[in-house]
Amino acid sequence: MTRQLDEQLRARYSLGRRLRVLDVGTGRGAGALRLARLGHHVTGVENDPVVVAAARANLAAEPEGVRERVRLVHGDGRDTGVHFLPGSFDVVLCHGLLMRVEEPDPLVAGLARMLAPGGLLSLLVRNGDALAMRPGLAGDWAGALAALDATALLPRSRSEADGEGPAEPGPRCRADRLAVLTATLDGIAAPLHAWYGVGVFTDFADADDPASGAAPPSPPSSYPAADVPGLLDVEERAGRTDPYRGVAALLHLCGVRG
Repeated sequence: MTRQLDEQLRARYSLGRRLRVLDVGTGRGAGALRLARLGHHVTGVENDPVVVAAARANLAAEPEGVRERVRLVHGDGRDTGVHFLPGSFDVVLCHGLLMRVEEPDPLVAGLARMLAPGGLLSLLVRNGDALAMRPGLAGDWAGALAALDATALLPRSRSEADGEGPAEPGPRCRADRLAVLTATLDGIAAPLHAWYGVGVFTDFADADDPASGAAPPSPPSSYPAADVPGLLDVEERAGRTDPYRGVAALLHLCGVRG
């Protein structure tokens, strides 16, 4: 997904421009630090105090030039209007957070208000149009039927998402449909500019659940090292190509503020 985001940044902004980036749901700060190393000024917002502490520790290990380009804020992504002025950022990232929000529209609208005119809104969401793929390919027919019967969202516990056995009470993980989010972006004056599939093939790897705030699915550790570049090349191509991108585990949507 980093290639997709970098592609959009290169297409929209001049080479060498230092962007103002808001990363909502920054987690332990891996994405924020990567952008700061590229020279951008990044503000990360995270609601979990334990995760914020981990992000601060990761930031402390960086060179001074990177540290001074990153600001970490302990806060809720729905309260961006409390912390920042409208139009304060060139880029707003919200990767994995919508999966944990029952009503995404107010959050997405608030994020769009943070964008300067022409700014880029990058969303990573669970694909509500492909919920049956993972259980079906794993032979979980009851789970696949339940997903096919879902009319909107199919919540699941994090333990189910991790594939660690029977479901246990825990944070709910919801999904979004491409058509619905496209309409939402149109309605908040940040229409969809590009979209990609993430986890077309790599979703079946030994990876953390994206709803936990971890990185998107990665190659299986059991694959021979020589096969990984090929897998990544196929994943990158499939994530841009119909009909494959439509059955990806995650969707990466890029809207542009009018």
